[in-house]
Amino acid sequence: MNPVFGDVEVPGGRLRVARFGTGPRLIVAVHGITASLMAWSGVARRLPAEWSLVAMDLRGRGHSAELPGPYGLPRHAEDVGLVARSLGAESGIVLTGHSMGAYVAALAAAGRDYARVVLVDGGLPLPLPPGLDPDTVLSATLGPAIARLGQTFPSTDAYVGFFKAHPAFAGNWNDRVEEYVRYDAAGPEGAVRSRAREEAVRQDGRWLLTESEEIGAALYAVKSPLSLLRAPRGLLDQPVGMIPDELAATWTGRLPALEDELVEDCNHYTILMEDRCASLVADRLVR
Repeated sequence: MNPVFGDVEVPGGRLRVARFGTGPRLIVAVHGITASLMAWSGVARRLPAEWSLVAMDLRGRGHSAELPGPYGLPRHAEDVGLVARSLGAESGIVLTGHSMGAYVAALAAAGRDYARVVLVDGGLPLPLPPGLDPDTVLSATLGPAIARLGQTFPSTDAYVGFFKAHPAFAGNWNDRVEEYVRYDAAGPEGAVRSRAREEAVRQDGRWLLTESEEIGAALYAVKSPLSLLRAPRGLLDQPVGMIPDELAATWTGRLPALEDELVEDCNHYTILMEDRCASLVADRLVR
């Protein structure tokens, strides 16, 4: 299944979008903080024939990298809303997001009328401990990912090799992961680098860490059926996920209608990209 690419008009220019599939039933999907629309390729390929998945490169990433700021999750949520409304009635669309994209999806869904909202390993507020500097916390949590944005590589193959050595993909490499990495590579031989802009990543990361109250308010305002899919392992395949059990329990207590499911034996990345995990996510999006 090859995606069909297009663009949607947003403030400041045009946002790159891709449609996977030809089915009339629609999913709009939002990627993570340093990712691209190709993060959703593995899930899209496992959807039933009557479904299509529309993903976008958020501004500052992928082929939307040149769209101007300011960034911040509310700005992305506005862009997501424009993409969704370009497809027709929101009431017929399933909205989903992974990692930072789950927070964007929650903001975009607040007070709207989506058919369903599915948060994938993100979306629950992560309050910044008092006295800690957001940039320090951002570097501690996303340090390797941010460092990659400033690196150059001698070739696209070398960029792929960098990802093959990443702890999250050791033993989990497949064609979908390679397709995702190659899509992100930009620049001439000798100076290949990620398409994602560090300025956008840092600005979005600061917003995510400092605006937990706004994220919580958005979750309370989601009117659609709301579910959460979590990975038990983290960014570096460590045995603590991005959304640990305690945090999930706190929010299922506050939002009794929130469905929480742990997707066994995957990490923050492979929940979308490993065959079994991607199949489960696809199933939950259409059920």
